[in-house]
Amino acid sequence: MDSDLTATTPGRPRALEVIPAGGVLVGIFDLLFAFTFYGLILKVPAQRIFQSVAAGVLGRPSAIEGGLKTFFLGIVLHFVVATCIATVYYLGSLVLPLVLRYAAASGLIYGMIAYLGMNYLVIPLSAIGRRTTSKPAWIFAVEIIGHAFLVGLPLALLARRSAKVHSRKSSDVVPATTPETSEA
Repeated sequence: MDSDLTATTPGRPRALEVIPAGGVLVGIFDLLFAFTFYGLILKVPAQRIFQSVAAGVLGRPSAIEGGLKTFFLGIVLHFVVATCIATVYYLGSLVLPLVLRYAAASGLIYGMIAYLGMNYLVIPLSAIGRRTTSKPAWIFAVEIIGHAFLVGLPLALLARRSAKVHSRKSSDVVPATTPETSEA
């Protein structure tokens, strides 16, 4: 067990480690989720999955008419959004270092918050607009659980790892001497 002199001082995660890696990592995990859940299980054509992402910028009719161009645009936008989600988690970890200590719980919660934010704030404000129908509860459950485990959790673990790599033991920290302490 560490004594007070060798206790680990929590480090701060590094932006250049968490944001790009987090964007790529959760972008890939979410892409695999999308192709598996929507493509294989719900039988949505693969091209349509990422055209629906491009629809956020272009609107649904233009995204569908765009063919492969809008499919690839959707993939690029998907990774842009994933990187934005990673950025928000990184910034949150600077303000609330507690999320680094409780990374698993914080990540799962953040993944659900990110899902809710995308579906109930971002998408309604995009060119897609508000949903006219509600999705079945089982689809909502699969999506929110998927985001908890495939978006939030990996980001949290990545941020915690970055913070741990950059932490220092208090025995490595040289105490500053002041005139008051040097006279004692």
